[in-house]
Amino acid sequence: MNGKKVFYSELAYVFGMVILALGTAMMELADFGMSMVVAPAYLVHLQISKAVPAFTFGMAEYCLQAVLLIGIAMIARGRKIKYVLSLGTAVSYGFTLDLAIRIIGMIPSGAFVGRIVLYVFGMGFCAVGVSLFFHTYLPPEAYELFVKEVSVKYATDIHKTKTVYDCCSCFLAVLLSFSFFGFGHFEGVKFGTVICAALNGSWIGMCSKMMESKFCFKDALELRDFFA
Repeated sequence: MNGKKVFYSELAYVFGMVILALGTAMMELADFGMSMVVAPAYLVHLQISKAVPAFTFGMAEYCLQAVLLIGIAMIARGRKIKYVLSLGTAVSYGFTLDLAIRIIGMIPSGAFVGRIVLYVFGMGFCAVGVSLFFHTYLPPEAYELFVKEVSVKYATDIHKTKTVYDCCSCFLAVLLSFSFFGFGHFEGVKFGTVICAALNGSWIGMCSKMMESKFCFKDALELRDFFA
């Protein structure tokens, strides 16, 4: 293993979920705009929570991911177990995100500089979390699974498919913002969203390379074939 430390892929799944939730919570508190992927769920949360205060950001996340999973099942024309398991990941992430928002919400962030620091750390945490998800065989969230399934179904480049998906997600978020808060009002999609879109891919790539240079990822349990 060339001196590398062992990092179990099952732990990568758990740590990835927690770190990604913390990063998203930091970005939400900074209020410079969410990432393109989660912006639609964030806007649905803002709108519905006005009438139903108990409807959290985490709930919006797994509700929209459930809709995506139905779309995946229709495209793939199958009822694969990994779709159900992916929904389990979405629900688990939703609860983790709500807890992370409560914890991060305790941080004072009124000053502009403090919000910038929070946002930068939030983007960094999200990049680390996604990188950890790349190193586990356990079911990803519906966002990543949707991109993968569409790419396989139509034999398209997965990176180009991801770019198209991100653009569609951003466009949907803008439409929702205009619909919910008035034309020309950008809520959830702000200049920070653009910065995140420009840097996120390279940051994820750098995090993955750093992890692979330090760690050897291997399975602690013999379950990989079950999730294939």
